[in-house]
Amino acid sequence: MKKVFSLIVALCLVLTMALPAFAANDVILIAPKPDSKKLEAAQLAEDYDWKQLDGQGITLNMFNWGEYMSLGQDGAMHVNKEFEALTGIKVNYQTFDNNEGMYTKLKSGGAIYDVVIPSDYMIAKMIKEDMLQPLDWSLIPNATIHISEKYMDLEYDPGNVYSVPYTWGTVGIIYNSTLVNEVPDSWNDLWNEEYANDILMFGNSRDAFAIALLKNGRSLNPKTLDDVEVAMEDLIAQKGVVQAYVNDEIFDKMCGGEAALAPYYAGDALTMMEENPDLGFVIPKEGTNLFTDAAVIPKDSQNVLAAHMYINFLNEVDVALANAEYIYYPTPHMGAYEELDEELKGNPVAYPSDDVLANTEVFTILDDEISTAMDTAWSDIRSFNQASNDLFAPTVFLILVIATVAINVIRSRRIKKRIEY
Repeated sequence: MKKVFSLIVALCLVLTMALPAFAANDVILIAPKPDSKKLEAAQLAEDYDWKQLDGQGITLNMFNWGEYMSLGQDGAMHVNKEFEALTGIKVNYQTFDNNEGMYTKLKSGGAIYDVVIPSDYMIAKMIKEDMLQPLDWSLIPNATIHISEKYMDLEYDPGNVYSVPYTWGTVGIIYNSTLVNEVPDSWNDLWNEEYANDILMFGNSRDAFAIALLKNGRSLNPKTLDDVEVAMEDLIAQKGVVQAYVNDEIFDKMCGGEAALAPYYAGDALTMMEENPDLGFVIPKEGTNLFTDAAVIPKDSQNVLAAHMYINFLNEVDVALANAEYIYYPTPHMGAYEELDEELKGNPVAYPSDDVLANTEVFTILDDEISTAMDTAWSDIRSFNQASNDLFAPTVFLILVIATVAINVIRSRRIKKRIEY
């Protein structure tokens, strides 16, 4: 009887609080555990008012990776048009091709977005720099109901105060079987002189350095300047065989037979292999990055309630299923996963085995000194002239050491001044 009474009280409390008028200063709720609070979330989802902003002329600005949502291709659901029809909120949808470019655009104030889908390590960085709006989980009950606990409360966002998982995945090597002599199995293959000018490389610092570090048997999260130097030297050595430094362009170049090898994401690799049967995909033996991409609301969003509504819509079962079926990235949404085609769920590229996952590592936020050193080195590597190879690496490393010392001196002085004050 006590349990029944407690349940009735809980339901009454939920019903009195369901979908309150949103205010920026309302108390923010920390994400409940997905396997608890489901009763309350189910009631909130049932009573959800999708029309509460209809007729107000609101435009939601959405920033996402390219080819990362079902937008009506090949007769599939057009997620944004469905959301517009349901809510009366217009969606302005734009894309980016790497986390660093997205971060720079938001940090500079060059544009204001309401929902963005960065990767885990970038979310941690944005949290640290106070760039994100805490979530009100009473406004996204679908996520509470459907997102597996396995993908919640991870290191990049403890308690999921700021983010809702969207996808997860791995990075490997995509190759053209007609242009390679044997199937690659190591990150070293991206340095193979036999394929000079037929190798593509990631164009952003974090992914490029991760590959070079894994190649050397090190963590993909550099901890010391020695880690940065080792990776830098290998990336300099690689320049002679690299055709281009790209990100999203890898998709078209590999599908078009313009290159033999490239690092890329497993989800996209499945789509690419459908388009070009000559393509294959492997996870290198040294291990790889395991990532989570998640929906967040930037601090300067002008449409916070609409942003919550959009994230909640992404977690409707049919919407999450449409996205999972189109992009092929593994979904953390259990309702969608249960409805997926068995062949896709059994595909080791999309859903790697436990043995493969055991040899993966997640990106973590780097110390400021290491991050600065890595970004500086990457900029210099990209502009490096092969003719000056002998002196380049030592010179750049010396500059990195000097810059790091300078940063530490400045920081120490600031701390000292604060203490004296």
